Amino acid sequence: MIDALLAPIVAAVVDTFGQAQGWLFQHVVNPVVYHLGFGEFTEEAFEGTEWLLIGICELLLLFLVLRPMEALIPAQKITDPRARWNDFIYTVLHRIGLFSVLIFFTLDPLMDSLAGALRFDNVRPLHLETLLPGISPLASFLIYFVLLDFVDYCYHRASHHFGWWWGLHSLHHSQQNLNLWSDNRNHLLDDLLRDVVMAVIALGIGVPPGQYILLVSISRILQSLQHSNVRMHFGRIGERLLVSPRFHRTHHAIGIGHESKGKGSMGGCNFGVVLPIWDMLLGTANFSTDYARTGVRDQLARIDRNGIGRPGRNYGRGFWQQQWLGLRRMVEFARKKGRS
Repeated sequence: MIDALLAPIVAAVVDTFGQAQGWLFQHVVNPVVYHLGFGEFTEEAFEGTEWLLIGICELLLLFLVLRPMEALIPAQKITDPRARWNDFIYTVLHRIGLFSVLIFFTLDPLMDSLAGALRFDNVRPLHLETLLPGISPLASFLIYFVLLDFVDYCYHRASHHFGWWWGLHSLHHSQQNLNLWSDNRNHLLDDLLRDVVMAVIALGIGVPPGQYILLVSISRILQSLQHSNVRMHFGRIGERLLVSPRFHRTHHAIGIGHESKGKGSMGGCNFGVVLPIWDMLLGTANFSTDYARTGVRDQLARIDRNGIGRPGRNYGRGFWQQQWLGLRRMVEFARKKGRS
């Protein structure tokens, strides 16, 4: 019934999007590809155009919807507009940089080869359509969405557990002016690791390329909402169905979201990427009603044993400085087997 009602709407959206993709590819992308001498990659360029168009649509949606909300109901006053602008650069690079699709389609032939080798030994991957013959596209999409969100939860929680990994991931937490662009404030190496993991799992369980693109896009939009500087929650029931800006702000709270056993410890709370159910089931949920101050504890100035004031850790101001300092933290924390 639901499929029948949604089918005409989905068909219209897909048709419009396909026309826009064709126009963008024909008049912009393809001429550039041939001008640069990469004509043999025409097919890949057409697939990349789809991600480029989706990224542009996402940026417009975020700017037209979330940016006014941040102005109307801010969770905190923005004290560093430059830091927010820097996050915007991360978002543009991530949404239009085609990073996820390159990983997915680069791994696709490798996974096909692996699947062929496994079939030779009578080992077959557990594709959803094989387990549940006749399953509707909507149902399979929702199941894939839940499965990949659980993988994302596990990945996110692991990045708070290992010192070297936290050295990279802490860049994401270092934004003290959390805003709608902060979701993509990540170290490139951390992004690479995550995209490889998600693509391998998606290919391994049989997610079709078309569904994978939509899964990634929906997840990215929801994560932008979660990071936005808005005083918003979804109510007692809604907070337990979907990660809200308030729930995720607690994850970014100083001394709460990245520490489980006191100052300097590893861990944290509210690791759910889209669904809070994983935090609830695995004991990491914190449904605080506060809109906490965000950042990492070691950014704060401190007084040493001799009563001398010490500045907090420098996480960098610009993109390249933040990337370099992230690598240095990774090495430092790996040697300490923990975090300062």
